Amino acid sequence: MKDENKKIRLALLGFGNAGQAFAALLASKRGEIKERYGKDVQVTAIATASKGNLLAASGASAAAGEAGEAGAGAAAGAKAIDLDAVLADLAQHGRFTDQALLCELDTMEIVKTADYDVLIEMTPLNILSGRPAIDHIEAAFARGKHVITANKGPIAWKFRDLQQQALRAGCGFFYETTVMDGTPVFNLCEKTLPLAQVSAVSGILNSTTNFILEELARGAAYDDIMERGRAMGFIEADPAMDIEGYDAAAKITALLNVLMDAGLTPDQVERKGIENITAADIKNAAERGKVIKLICRGWRDGEGRIRASVRPEEVDAGDMLASVNSTTSVVSITTDLMKTVSIVEHEPEIEQTAYGIFGDLLRVLSEC
Repeated sequence: MKDENKKIRLALLGFGNAGQAFAALLASKRGEIKERYGKDVQVTAIATASKGNLLAASGASAAAGEAGEAGAGAAAGAKAIDLDAVLADLAQHGRFTDQALLCELDTMEIVKTADYDVLIEMTPLNILSGRPAIDHIEAAFARGKHVITANKGPIAWKFRDLQQQALRAGCGFFYETTVMDGTPVFNLCEKTLPLAQVSAVSGILNSTTNFILEELARGAAYDDIMERGRAMGFIEADPAMDIEGYDAAAKITALLNVLMDAGLTPDQVERKGIENITAADIKNAAERGKVIKLICRGWRDGEGRIRASVRPEEVDAGDMLASVNSTTSVVSITTDLMKTVSIVEHEPEIEQTAYGIFGDLLRVLSEC
């Protein structure tokens, strides 16, 4: 008989669109998780940059007295945060207002002192260093906590070391959401391609640039494309990280680090964005039966070194890559035993990102 009283406590770092979608999914599936996995999943801490920080405890003053720290919630027996109530509060006020849960601890203090079993890192990406997300993950491993990250920075900048830290601490470390939202790329390779050695990875991994290039090909004005993309929620106020290829470079680095043990960092990727691609370039390519796409590639060169590139390329109009439209992404993985396998993610919404995090949580419940 499953022990449905076994509590698994989560600390959520970041509560933007993905965090809120994950919270809603978790709240809706909590009963099914109890039934199937015999675990009662509870959220005991939520840390944000602008909405406030929440900490559940069995009595703030008692916890502070036991822990000897102001506002500490690390006392055993922490109560759960009501996710439905938190989401309703946020929808109404745009921030957290529950005085019984609000705390003065900053994000790192929560990581180091809160009562949780699994840290879920969803803070905004620092594409130039991967920090402070790396610091959060390392602090969690130091406490023997499992980690799920939706933040690609740590995987792109320090994956090999973080993986070793997790192994030494006996902790689970999962990161499916970091490249293609909830699409099972890492899980697919790990679970279904045993002993198959990856020799190359390629694909279209940045939906923003894919959308922009397609709209330019249709004759849309650049400013109109930007406005529409922002209204749809996937083009940032400052899209430079996408347009100049930084996001794609981080994603191909993450893929190579996990699938090929590359030990690369994004600054080692040969990177060129689409900022200089014009409607005339796209028209000229079309007249030759070509389509311009921002292509990510990773391969092992003749000396055994793993190299990576991100650059606009002309592909044949009949090529699979040419048919990847709008916000769809694709990754192709070439192996020695299974040859090339391609995975397509069709126009994802935030629910796919939430499911990626949720899927990693289910791995923690079943494997850790």
